[in-house]
Amino acid sequence: MARLQLDFPDDGFYYSTLMTVRATDINAANHVGNESLIAMVSEARARFLHEFGVPETEREGNGIIVTDLAATYRAEAYRRDELLFDVGVMDFNKYGGDLIYRITRPRDGKLIAMAKTGFVFFNYQSGQVCGMPDDFRARFERVN
Repeated sequence: MARLQLDFPDDGFYYSTLMTVRATDINAANHVGNESLIAMVSEARARFLHEFGVPETEREGNGIIVTDLAATYRAEAYRRDELLFDVGVMDFNKYGGDLIYRITRPRDGKLIAMAKTGFVFFNYQSGQVCGMPDDFRARFERVN
């Protein structure tokens, strides 16, 4: 089976946020567990969307839903490591696109992981996928 490869353009990242690896993020092998890294990616997504005023959920309108997730792990991260999550967007379509993530350890510049989450805009009132808002597309269009 072919290995998954994630390569993203450097100009596709619009936002960065730091997170510290907690003791509860460590698995039996004494490094960050898969489920903890995915939870951190979800937190980075929430911070990115909040920064740009995009609701994840809306009781009276549109938000987003995650449609898929892919991750590649390049190095281990350990308890108390500070990790930098660069977040961006690419591969727009009528309904959504991909949020992309580059996770590094600033202390030594080590690439820890790359990830992407597919997303679509979703009307929570009607329960249906809806088109990408024009203002969202216009804000990030230069890389798509």
